[in-house]
Formats: sequence, structure tokens, C-alpha cells
Amino acid sequence: MPRIARVVVRLPLNRVFDYLVPPELEELAAPGTPVTVPFGRTVQTGYIVELADRSERTDLKQILSVAGRPAMIRGALMDLARWMADYYIAPVETAVHTVLPAAVRHGGARTLSRLKVVWVQDPPPEEEARLRRRAPKRFALLLELRAAHGEEWLSHLEHRVRGAAAAARALEKRGWVRIEAAERRRDPEARAPLVRSEPLPLMPQQARALETIRRAIDTGQPPVTLLFGVTGSGKTEVYLQAIAHALSRGRGAIVLVPEISLTPQTVERFRSRFGDVVAVLHSHLSDGERHDEWHRVHAGRARIVVGARSALFAPVHHLGLIVVDEEHEPTYKQEETPRYHARDVAVMRGHLERCAVVLGSATPSLESWRNALAGKYALVRMPDRVDHRRMPVVRIVDMRAETARTGRRSVFSRALAQEIGERLRRGEQTILFLNRRGYATSLLCPRCGHVVRCDHCSVAMVYHRRREQVVCHLCGAARPVPDRCPVPECRDPAIRQGGAGTERIESILAKMFPQARVARMDSDTMTRKEDYRRVLGEFRLGRLDILVGTQMIAKGLDFPNVTLVGVVQADMALHLPDFRAEERTFQLLVQVAGRAGRGDVAGEVIVQTYTPFNPAIQAARRLDWETFYDQELAARKEMGYPPFSHLVECTVRGADETAVAVAAQSLARRLRCALGAAAEVGDAAPAPIARIRGLHRWRVSMRIPVLVSVTDRLRNAWRSFEWPDGVEGAIDVDAVSLL
Repeated sequence: MPRIARVVVRLPLNRVFDYLVPPELEELAAPGTPVTVPFGRTVQTGYIVELADRSERTDLKQILSVAGRPAMIRGALMDLARWMADYYIAPVETAVHTVLPAAVRHGGARTLSRLKVVWVQDPPPEEEARLRRRAPKRFALLLELRAAHGEEWLSHLEHRVRGAAAAARALEKRGWVRIEAAERRRDPEARAPLVRSEPLPLMPQQARALETIRRAIDTGQPPVTLLFGVTGSGKTEVYLQAIAHALSRGRGAIVLVPEISLTPQTVERFRSRFGDVVAVLHSHLSDGERHDEWHRVHAGRARIVVGARSALFAPVHHLGLIVVDEEHEPTYKQEETPRYHARDVAVMRGHLERCAVVLGSATPSLESWRNALAGKYALVRMPDRVDHRRMPVVRIVDMRAETARTGRRSVFSRALAQEIGERLRRGEQTILFLNRRGYATSLLCPRCGHVVRCDHCSVAMVYHRRREQVVCHLCGAARPVPDRCPVPECRDPAIRQGGAGTERIESILAKMFPQARVARMDSDTMTRKEDYRRVLGEFRLGRLDILVGTQMIAKGLDFPNVTLVGVVQADMALHLPDFRAEERTFQLLVQVAGRAGRGDVAGEVIVQTYTPFNPAIQAARRLDWETFYDQELAARKEMGYPPFSHLVECTVRGADETAVAVAAQSLARRLRCALGAAAEVGDAAPAPIARIRGLHRWRVSMRIPVLVSVTDRLRNAWRSFEWPDGVEGAIDVDAVSLL
């Protein structure tokens, strides 16, 4: 019987199509292989999802061609893509394309090659002496090759030896060298210094953690380990030595980090230990760099991959270990279809490939914490810092009292300003954290109360002083700063700024401490991939005194000379309409506090807040993880929120607000009917941010205790819903953002 190939094409059709595999292509056709197929009156490219012996259709067309190379998406990754499509209710072709970088999938980047000169054999001594006398360019080329250990790019030789190309050809004719075309790698780490490091002695808590992970790599038990280690406890060294063990067993590893800003520092540590077998994959790479790094992994030349969320899908050979560092971070959740969570997909990939998975954090997510308590994950604790260094002292400053004392709302409390000055006098470094970029969070008319808002989104525009613009942080719209109230009936020129962002913090520091060397890290200043490495490098070398930034500086950074961390406004996320608000505030405060006191000098953290007695802030002050988790779990259980249920958010959007509302209400009725008592389906309501980019947004929320029991019904109800013209929907399983 002819074999059947089930193929997904690039069109968003959410289905696979059956094709006959002609006999001459049977050896090449395999799951994950790119193919071209006839599709209607056109020819489309796609990927084989699986092979079968029969089809429900009898009028099948044949595959036209199969790429003559190994499968681009190997078996376990293809199974993972299909699982993502099923679990996250996403089009199967979208899930398949997610596991391949666009630079590889679209073919926009190509492998580059250039000429290399390779030493073949020594010329006889008399011939070498003759070259020295009569052919100095050829002789100089030989000397350059010897200095380069026998091979060098021809382009590099041409910079050092005039006429190198002609000299190389002449030497090739004598059989002494060989000129060959070789792949030219676009290396994103080419300019980064590489200083080799050796494994460090482990504390007993590190040794116990390492032994658990080694056992998991060797035996598959436990399949998932939650590594609960305080900031500065040496988790990275455990990862490094666990990966070394995997390599010794002929297996590879993937290490995920939550922020691209952390990648340079993380990559530096892994390259220092393992050298060129480390590949880097994240969104700040150029298409060419991503193409070359992916193909190094696919060919088996790189066995360790470090990167952000999408690095999870790297085609590592014989995968033995996946590490998800800072597993609690919401940045692991994809915001576009398929809306996967990298932490959860990592656990599934580990299951499919029978490899160990380590989830590491100083502040685990409540989902992972409950899985550990229930015995689904092994729990390994590392409660002490390396060398038993002290945890930082956390001080809470009540900004209400500060305002009462000064008669005005200030950005810096007296305590924080004094401690910054003290660190400058002692030559120590300070990190100041404020999770809001820009200069002022709003422009307000004191006469009529008008706030300058975005024309396309339901949010206030943020004042950026350096650009002299107000900017919407949702859609990116920008316009000049108004010199008076925009309301025609008012036109008051006294419009003023409200709130503070990182740009204003930087400005205030310049006035308060003109001698201080200050840098700012946020998405306004970190516009190029080199910016992260440059700023962090200068801070590490002591060329900067104060680092101001948003959440990109709140975790993962290790600078021994930082002895003070200031949290300018700890309440920023506390009052959002999100049941996870306190959990995220607690995690963020503990993580940013962990940047202090990682050297020999004890650290101090000053947290400025207008709600000093909030449970999350008090728990962060005491660094009391378990009490906070116990209280939060009890509250979640009572309300039926995750981790005691799966939260599914359906967003309905369109330009016509009435049509959106009607569609959302109709969708809620359809879901309620389809799921019955197996789910709690809420009423349709406007989203907390009711309009983005000119589209009105409504939400339908569901809490489902056992998702697997209703997945088919949920998928069928969602896919069969008839959307009105101009209205579209998005479904988010295990939603993280509720805005």
C-alpha cells in the first residue's frame, strides 16, 4: 500500500492534509521533513506531521518534492508541537511553525561560506629556503598559517599578506596547502571575552541538589525537580555541574532564562565552562545569527543551548536536561498563538524525551510549589547563601509618614537618599528599581482634571522627557507634549506631570549626586543587543556607581559590590485587578532584594511603600516564603483560583463596541452550554484595559478544575463559534495576564 503523509501547510487553516508519498520519495519522507505539495491551483510548502497507511479520502494528490536533508523537526519536537496545538487550542500549523525559528522556516537567511587556506604538508627544507629568498609573499603566508595552527580564512590572510590569494594558489599547486570553501558562522558571542572556569567546590546543600539531578539524568527519576534556592545560594553552579554530567553521558542540555537582558551574563558563565559547544537562541539575534546557531544545534556541533522562551524548541541531540531558571517569571508565557507557557511545555518535552527537568527559583510559582507539595515534583531546598553569606536586611519605609513629614510627595525618602550617599562615599554600588519607564506616568490638568490619554487605547500616555513626547506604552503612539490643557473649554497652561518613571529617577540622581556615575536599563535605553552587555560590563568593572532600571535588573544579576538595593515604589503592581498581584509583588521584592550583599559586605534593601502592612510586603521584609505561600494557597483554594483550577481567558475584540459586546455575551452562553457543571464560566464583561490599538475588548473567563476532562468540548465550542464580521477572538489556556 502507498504510504500517506499528513502535511500542514503555511496557511492558517487549522488542519492537516493527506498526500500520497510517491515511491521515489519514500526514503526521504519522514515526520518533520519540509515538502512541497499541490494545494488547489497553487503549490504550497509545508511539513510532514506524521505518516499513515490509510486515509479517509480516495482522491489524494502526490507530494511534489521532499527536501533532501534530515528532518527539520524531529519526532519528539513534532509530538510536542501537536500536544501544544491540542492543549492550548491553537491551529496545528501555528504550533508546528512555533518550534522552528522564522529564520530557518522562511529561508530568509542562508548559510554563508568563504575560502579557507589549510596547511597540507611542510615543504622540503631546500624549497622553504628558496621561498624565503625568491618568493617572500609565499613564505610569509606559510609563516602566518603556522602561527594560526595550520588553517586561516583567506580574507584574514589578505589583510596581513599583500597578494595572499595568488600566493595561496601557487602553494596549492605544489601540494603544500589546500584552499577550500568552509561555512562562515555568524557568531553572536564573537566579541565576548572567554576566560575558562573550573568547577567550584560545592556546599553540602549544593551537593545534595546536584546528586538529585544527576540521578534524574541517569535514571529518569525524579522526572521534574523544583530547586528552591534563596538568591545567592549557588543554583547556577549546580546547573553547570549537572550539565557537565549530562555531557559526560553523551547527552545535551537546554537552559532557559526569563529575560533577554540576563542572557549575556548567563551565556558568559556557560561558555567559560563549556566553550564553543554552547549555542545562544533568543529574539535579539539577527536572522543570520539565529539561522547559524540553530543549524549548529541541529547538526550536533552545539550540545548546550542557552536562551529565552523559544530556546526550549532547540533541536538538541540526545537531550538529557532542561533547566528553567527563575521558573516563576510571567515572561515564560507566550502572548501570541499558541499561548504556551515555557515552564509547562518544558515539563512535557522532558516527558516526551525522557530527560530530566529542573525548575529553579528563589520564589517558586504557586503552581510549582503545590506540585512539589503534592509529590508531583521532587523538592530540593537550598536555604543558605554560598559561604553562608548573610541575607540582606530589608527595611520598609512608610511613604505616608514621609509625605506628612515633608508636606509633599517625594520620589526618594530621606532614608534611601542617605544610604545612597553613604554607598557613594564607601565606593560601593547601588541598584534602584522602579518598574515603570518614562519620566512621568501621566500629564494632568489641575484645573479641569483632564489626563492626556491615548486616542487608540484606554490608558494614560507617559511623558518621556528626552524625546519630549507623550507615548502610549501599549500601541506605541507618540505625539508632542502639549503646552496647555487639550480640552477646548479649559486650555489651562498649568498642565503638570504626575508619577515617576526610571527616566525621572535618573534625572533626580543627577541633581542629588552630581558626582555619581549612573546608568539606566529599561526598554527605552536597551535598544541594541550590545547595550545589555556594555552596561552590565561597566557596572561589573566598577565604572558605574548606580544602576537604575525596571524588572530587567530585578533578577539573575550577580554583582558582589552591590550593597544597597532601593525599591522606589513597591506598590506598583499591588492594586492591579489580578488575583496574582500579591504573589507577583512578593516575588519581585524578594528577587530584587537578592541583588544586594552577594559579596563580602552585608547588603541592605530599602522598600518604599504607601501600604507597608500589606501581607506581601511584610512577607518580603521577613523573607518568609512558606508563610506567604501557605496563606496565599489557602485564599486561592477558597476562591477556586489556580493552582486549584485552570484559568482560561477568552478575549473578544473589534472596532465596533456593540458588536464585540454581543459576540462576547453569545460566546459566554455557548461555552456555558458546552461545558456545563465541569467549568465555572463567568459573564462577559469589558476587559480591564477596554481598548487597545483602536479595538474594543471584552473578556469571558473560565475556571476549570480538570481541564483534560473538557478539552474536546472546549475546543469544539471555540472552533465552531461563528464570529460576526469585524470581530475576532483569542483563547488563552492557563492565562497569566488578566489585563
